Amino acid sequence: MARPPDVAAAVGRGLVAGAAGTALMTVATTVEMKLRGRAPSAVPADAATKVLGVEPTGEREKERFSNLVHWAYGTAWGSLRGLLAAAGLPGPAAATVHFAAVWGGGLVLLPRLEVAPPVRQWGPSAVALDAAHHLVYSCGASLAYAALAPERRRR
Repeated sequence: MARPPDVAAAVGRGLVAGAAGTALMTVATTVEMKLRGRAPSAVPADAATKVLGVEPTGEREKERFSNLVHWAYGTAWGSLRGLLAAAGLPGPAAATVHFAAVWGGGLVLLPRLEVAPPVRQWGPSAVALDAAHHLVYSCGASLAYAALAPERRRR
């Protein structure tokens, strides 16, 4: 008989995996920004300001706050990756659902908060780039989750 999943352990591994995915996404985004000569996005700070009512006092503080929100948001989304595994979804299916939830959630939430335009106004290259960044995150989180699986450590 199969052992029931330990949901708390799966969520904990998911949080670590979410941080790993966020790290990978941060590297990919940083490289892309340097190659394209664009400034960091203020959207994470703008969204958190609206939701939490916290407003940074200057540009440096806003950039720091945005970075903190980016890391907290990405790490927290890792919990969903753990829950998907605990629900019995195999790796590739869980990674696909995780990607769709994270990217789709942002595509819906950010325009609702009025911190980003609706995706239909972005243009194909902006959509592809945003999808690519979120795909890097989701793949990184899923690979990290798989690496942290207890059955892997027993080998």
